[in-house]
Amino acid sequence: MSYFLAVDAGGSKTEFLLANEDRELHRVVSGSVKRLNASETEAAAQLDDALSRLAKQAGISMNQIARTCIGTSGNTVPLVVDWLRNNFSRRVSGSLLILGDVEIALDAAFPGARGVLVLAGTGSNVAGRGQDGKIMTAGGWGPMLADQCAGFWIGLEGLRRGFLAVDESRPSKLLEMARELWGLPSVESLIEFANSEPRPLFSEFAPMVVQCAEDGDEVSCEILDRGAADLAYLAQLVIDRILKSENRQLLPPSIATAGSILGKVRRIRDAVVSRLQNRYTNLQFVEPADPVKGALYRARMGA
Repeated sequence: MSYFLAVDAGGSKTEFLLANEDRELHRVVSGSVKRLNASETEAAAQLDDALSRLAKQAGISMNQIARTCIGTSGNTVPLVVDWLRNNFSRRVSGSLLILGDVEIALDAAFPGARGVLVLAGTGSNVAGRGQDGKIMTAGGWGPMLADQCAGFWIGLEGLRRGFLAVDESRPSKLLEMARELWGLPSVESLIEFANSEPRPLFSEFAPMVVQCAEDGDEVSCEILDRGAADLAYLAQLVIDRILKSENRQLLPPSIATAGSILGKVRRIRDAVVSRLQNRYTNLQFVEPADPVKGALYRARMGA
């Protein structure tokens, strides 16, 4: 009997799924083990706890694992990849495959098949696969360069647009909400806080931006609408590249979504869907993907 470990290492949480060749056995969730989002000590503690719980529930040792597949954002960042490779190799037997989070989500929705996955959680990314089996991507260049409409982007834009609203003499609750969230003495103190090192977890502010939008804050609504437009544009780039590779002989590929932002923020998801449906006729949307199942698919496949 061979055992496989699938891991979806997100920015705020990590999902572990243990399975054999035929069925899923156990699943556990921990805090982030991604070094961009947790200290080395915190990440190691989260990993040890999760693997211990998984082994206890399944009744097997991590030394029995044949292959592990980890999907994570930042899979091109040495700090992230090196830490995952070194720490999993010391704790789990077998071979190790590290992929981007959007790749495993794509295979969760369309295992080895044609389709496009739009992901927005702590980070964002779009990936698609055409008839020829090649994976094409757009976005995913990290929080300071891209991650459009992701939690980090929304939180940071909340501060940026909040201060712009001051310059424009527009009313907005954003800066006061941020001050309360981070326990700062004044709105002015946000300036030093936002520019400090290590940088704040701007994704923590994303739920407040969403709440402000739901309460009718105009500036917050504009942030979410802009993010949705940017994310839809990335999906459009991937869809068009797939269609071009197929000489536009087929219908547009089906679309799936993943990530906490697209899963929980209806305003954003509806806006992304609407923009894409207006551009492509007969565009089909499938159920949101469970990314860790894509990691399991790749662990079993071995590539």
